[in-house]
Amino acid sequence: TRGKASGNGVDMSDALGKNGAVVGDVVHVMKASMDDDRHDYYALGRYDAAANAWTPLDAEKDVGTGLRYDWGKFYASKTFYDPAKRRRVLWGWVGETDSERADVSKGWASLQGIPRTVLLDTKTGSNLLQWPVEEVETLRTNSTDLSGITIDYGSAFPLNLRRATQLDIEAEFQLDRRAVMSLNEADVGYNCSTSGGAAARGALGPFGLLVLADKHLHEQTAVYFYVAKGLDGSLTTHFCQDESRSSSANDIVKRVVGSAVPVLEDETTLSLRVLVDHSIVESFAQGGRSTATSRVYPTKAIYANAGVFLFNNATAVRVTAKKLVVHEMDSSYNHDYMVTDI
Repeated sequence: TRGKASGNGVDMSDALGKNGAVVGDVVHVMKASMDDDRHDYYALGRYDAAANAWTPLDAEKDVGTGLRYDWGKFYASKTFYDPAKRRRVLWGWVGETDSERADVSKGWASLQGIPRTVLLDTKTGSNLLQWPVEEVETLRTNSTDLSGITIDYGSAFPLNLRRATQLDIEAEFQLDRRAVMSLNEADVGYNCSTSGGAAARGALGPFGLLVLADKHLHEQTAVYFYVAKGLDGSLTTHFCQDESRSSSANDIVKRVVGSAVPVLEDETTLSLRVLVDHSIVESFAQGGRSTATSRVYPTKAIYANAGVFLFNNATAVRVTAKKLVVHEMDSSYNHDYMVTDI
């Protein structure tokens, strides 16, 4: 729904009147989990319950052709409405990318991702916002504020952390505006999946974070932005996650995933939130406009040997981490609930 209610979410039953007519200015979400590629797609539009008719807001971004809940390993997600906190919560399935033999050996396969709230992005009006539920923040323990670091082009900077296998990272990046404005080089056709990942250098990217990285950077999972300047001077921002060097093991599917993410004119920073939990990385860009989930299997960057780096592989611009706060995360201690606890 648009307007004030969109800040809290709305249940489908509240959006429809007794005769099936839409109550107020409501935007519906049509979702599909595609069996052919095992990805979850969505589209924004309007649903006429009486006529059982669906009309997308943008026909070029109808279900299966445009928007995705997550650009990584994320499938068969389901939502439920939480009436106590008036929020819609999404929970997705994160499959394995290693071999079936490895799954049999360890005795289990796949897991649930972190539950996310889902809202309509009222600033763009063209996408959803997904964000980890606030309860995740109760697991934060030690926090390190490293805000203000400027990274020169072609460099990587190790962060001084006590441990780096369970983290909640909040970051906001800002490019040197003068360097961006003075750049005359056009960069068209960039694609996260086909343009070489975090190692391929362009004028304005890639830059971001290397997580689950060993000290020699032989293993690393890169979460980054790449800004491309068009022939007309316009900027397109891509949010990507590079698994290609996430593990030295060779029986793993390693990809570079991601897409362009909307950035409005009045937004002066590019924001990331990255959740790291040993073998899973869930990332949220620009307030949750785009997300990516990776299953990774480091063999060197484990336990005390895991680290985090800031990196900037751009060739023409310095990047400042205006905000960089790293929270160490505790484990969630699950316990059985009895009927008397409810």
